[in-house]
Amino acid sequence: MSEPWLSEPWLTVIGIGEDGLYGLGDGSRSALARAQHVFGGPRHLALAEVGSRGIAWPVPFDVAPVLALRGQPVVVLASGDPFWFGAGGSLAAHLQPGEWVAHPAPSTFALAAARLAWRLEAVRCFGLHAAPYERTRNALHPGAQLICLLRDAAAVGEFAQWLTTRGCGASDVWVLEALGGPRERVRQTTAAALDFADIQAPVAVAVQVASSDATFKGLPRSPGLPDAGFASDGQITKSPIRALTLAALAPRPGEHLWDLGAGSGSVSVEWCLAGGSSSAVEQHAERVSNIRNNAASFGIDHRLTVHHGHSADLLASLPPPHAIFVGGGFDLALFARLQAAAPQGTRLVVNAVTLETESALLQLQAQHGGELLRIELAQAAPLGRMRGWQPSRPVVQWSVTL
Repeated sequence: MSEPWLSEPWLTVIGIGEDGLYGLGDGSRSALARAQHVFGGPRHLALAEVGSRGIAWPVPFDVAPVLALRGQPVVVLASGDPFWFGAGGSLAAHLQPGEWVAHPAPSTFALAAARLAWRLEAVRCFGLHAAPYERTRNALHPGAQLICLLRDAAAVGEFAQWLTTRGCGASDVWVLEALGGPRERVRQTTAAALDFADIQAPVAVAVQVASSDATFKGLPRSPGLPDAGFASDGQITKSPIRALTLAALAPRPGEHLWDLGAGSGSVSVEWCLAGGSSSAVEQHAERVSNIRNNAASFGIDHRLTVHHGHSADLLASLPPPHAIFVGGGFDLALFARLQAAAPQGTRLVVNAVTLETESALLQLQAQHGGELLRIELAQAAPLGRMRGWQPSRPVVQWSVTL
């Protein structure tokens, strides 16, 4: 027997703007009229004029109270588009398709772009209510356009100061308050000069990035970021080797990496900057701290999970990988564990600097195929009053599909 909500959804998710009931369509109004319970933030509930039927979201946010009313007529109110940094996605993850219907309104991003005449498809959009400002770091380059949803007035000043300390103080900044309603206000300044004392929520900030420091260019998109950008005790896959390693790993958005013997986590960081996620395993506590600091600094701490311990002991607890990088601690026993644990088709890349590990790679390549690459680099360095080539330790890299 089919569930009753398959013929008529019990939950309606409504995007509501600062114009309140006036801006809602007939479908939204009808759902509100028949709803027994209406969830939303205090501002949403006031805009919808739902009275005693209103239920404010719990703090911290939790969808459980909504799910507990399954089968009853329920409305959830969200700002603008509920599926763009809103509650829609959180709810839908727990529901069957026939249980809910959504009526989105123009998002704050759309309203901001319309006010500034920006092409929204060219704008980077961020929800920074509870996320660190570092999430925007990969988008900061001269000429870039950002629209960021912020928590409150204090966050506007904090974000402007953060931009200034990153060399972007000359950026044009628009503070956009209560867009789409009678309290709407749009004011322009620069990140370094922002000093508005009367900012009101809901608030967003639009940024046209400009450099106040001639050396600031933003993060390059090519692999092999400068070593100096990472916290490290010296145990780091150096920039040129890292570039070749990432080329062999071939990161793609949505893919997961096992970074075993992660050191500073530099390979994980660049994998995550390419749109993937990573489980970084490191046995040394001080290096674990460096990995976490690097993840936070590059704004990818939500994509990179750090595991403190030995690789062989932790494989069973890690999410299935699409690729594996072993930068230290590789041997034949670990390879056997990886073969048993990794899904078929997983890409494996191992870098060896010791003769013992190199010998193991030669043996494994003869048995399992794949590509062997010997990497020898040298950098110019002072040699008395002149200069000479200072060679680095050669690296042997094996890449294979398991």
